[in-house]
Amino acid sequence: MTAIHNPATTASSTSATTRSLLTCAAVAAPLWAVVSLAQAATREGFDLTRHPLSVLSNGSLGWLQITNFLVCGVLTVVGAAGLRRALHGTPGGKWAPWLVRVNGIGMIAAGVFVMDPADGFPAGTPYGMPETLTWHSYGHMASGSIAFTALIAACYVLGRHFSRAGNRGHAIASRVAGTALLIGNGWAMSGGKAGSLTLAVGAITAMLWISTVAARYRRSL
Repeated sequence: MTAIHNPATTASSTSATTRSLLTCAAVAAPLWAVVSLAQAATREGFDLTRHPLSVLSNGSLGWLQITNFLVCGVLTVVGAAGLRRALHGTPGGKWAPWLVRVNGIGMIAAGVFVMDPADGFPAGTPYGMPETLTWHSYGHMASGSIAFTALIAACYVLGRHFSRAGNRGHAIASRVAGTALLIGNGWAMSGGKAGSLTLAVGAITAMLWISTVAARYRRSL
């Protein structure tokens, strides 16, 4: 007996799958931001004007931030598949999801490779930066550079996507988000005052924008 395929049922199933994938992208950044900032506000010795959020991976509670990187990285990678479906056939529809996926992979790697304790955190660590860095600290910095570069590029590609679609507000927001991270990362890398704070603001802004875009497309399905 030949099975009868209902196109409407198939389309509905595809939309449901796409919504589930986009949900992963939509929740990734808010989850990462909340877990990171809650620790920044409560963990002894941590000062966001001096310590990058990545250093929270150290100490007895370091597993929280490590898990945060891993979980949110996986959510981002999975969510990129939803963005690929939602943006298929549009300007930037190939590159933006690919860059978001690379960003997620970078986050996973940043969870695997832990930054060295530094500048008084965790409590009891000598002040100032370590004289030498461990291999996993170098791995973390490389992972972060890849993740940030991909995230900045994704925001700019989305800016072009929304410009071509005639959505000027979203185009501007995409470019502002990418520029916030570009400036924040550059300021931190140059040793600027409160560089870790500007980096955190830039990174969270860009991450939240990707989640906002995912949520927008999820609502439209």
